[in-house]
Amino acid sequence: MVKISVLQHAPEVHLPLRPGDPTPTSRNLDPLMHPFAKARERTRALNAVKMERMFAKPFVDALEGHIDAVEVLARQPESLTTIASGSWDGGIILHNLSTRRKLVNISQAHKGKVSGLCFADSERLLSCGVDRNIKLWSVGTNPSDQPLNIFPGKSAFNAIDHHRSEKLFATASNLVQIWDETKSAPISNLTFPTSTETITSVRFNLSEHSVLASIGSDRTFTLYDIRTGKAERRVVMQFASNSLAWSPIYPTTMLLASEDHNLYTFDVRHLSAPTQIYKAHVAAVMSCDWSPTGQEFVSGGWDRTVRIWKEGQGHSPEVYHTKRMQRVSSSIFSGDARFVLTGSDDGNVRIWKANASEKLGIVTARERAAMEYREGLKNRWKMDSEVGKVARTRHLPKSVHQASKLKRTMLDSRRVKEERRRKHTRAGETKPKAEKKKVVIAEQT
Repeated sequence: MVKISVLQHAPEVHLPLRPGDPTPTSRNLDPLMHPFAKARERTRALNAVKMERMFAKPFVDALEGHIDAVEVLARQPESLTTIASGSWDGGIILHNLSTRRKLVNISQAHKGKVSGLCFADSERLLSCGVDRNIKLWSVGTNPSDQPLNIFPGKSAFNAIDHHRSEKLFATASNLVQIWDETKSAPISNLTFPTSTETITSVRFNLSEHSVLASIGSDRTFTLYDIRTGKAERRVVMQFASNSLAWSPIYPTTMLLASEDHNLYTFDVRHLSAPTQIYKAHVAAVMSCDWSPTGQEFVSGGWDRTVRIWKEGQGHSPEVYHTKRMQRVSSSIFSGDARFVLTGSDDGNVRIWKANASEKLGIVTARERAAMEYREGLKNRWKMDSEVGKVARTRHLPKSVHQASKLKRTMLDSRRVKEERRRKHTRAGETKPKAEKKKVVIAEQT
């Protein structure tokens, strides 16, 4: 005889006790045990990421005043709202970000373009140009159109940076020079023995103040120590770099913006290879700057786009563009890391939100809780294919999109060519080389 196992239920649990009574139902009131809890949460995550893209309006304002391309931007160290900009027309303007007004406007600060700007302190500004002069300006409570001091040089200057604590500053021309504010001539010249290049940028380390770095037109990146008065280490790369920036929270981390469309982070203790490569631009990267938090950085390129990167994530950056914005030559973060400022060839300084969908103005406690909930949903469901696709998708200008397709095709063909060449050579004769190992050609000490 076959045994049949059946489920038995007491009829009184599922049937009304008396005629006319409602049929009893058994429910688990715990929302986490709801049969459609995950489906509901996924729908909410999808709606949250769609809302983020719908409300992503990063452009805030354009600060006018220059009549030629904006070459350099500088942030006042102790202020959240004061930004200085220098242009190819020789003018320098101090902007207030909160009021969007000009604090100081020096129309003919230099003959020719202003190639470098930096704040000596909260009251004074240093500028240099192709007219072979360095000028110290008063921009505090009593601003003046006449410089406080002029330091004449022997060649055109490309960049300038001030020491963090002492009254010293460094300039970049055909060599790196260290100047004292109280003297009219440089107190030391820093060069590498075999170097003949033009120095395009120079930056003091934010933690170890006596260490500074420079990049040159002969594809070099050099580290100097002003205590010894000489170059300590030098790296020759595949392509020249256009800009460099020290990380504000990792003293040994350096960011380089390169001509080969990429950005590189280096640990200066190990210069044989970069720690990370950041790929997205389709033309030379002209500028870069770290956020004060050290968790992200901004880059501006010859492809007329601005990109905001997460530190350590070498792909899928946030990308900003407008129809009128031309090639971006300078880009910096504001002091509170909420805004990004860019200077471009069309003569405008543009203000962008660092977080494209952030609401400006007063945010109530209820709105803040809803925003944090949506952010948590997006993080939990970011690996979902549909949620991830919506979060990653960016609409690019047609020219940038076509250039990225062409670049992808060229890189794929190069990879196939290397594979075929390796396939048709003797086994073990050629080995594939890691992408990071191709960046640095030689290291000199």
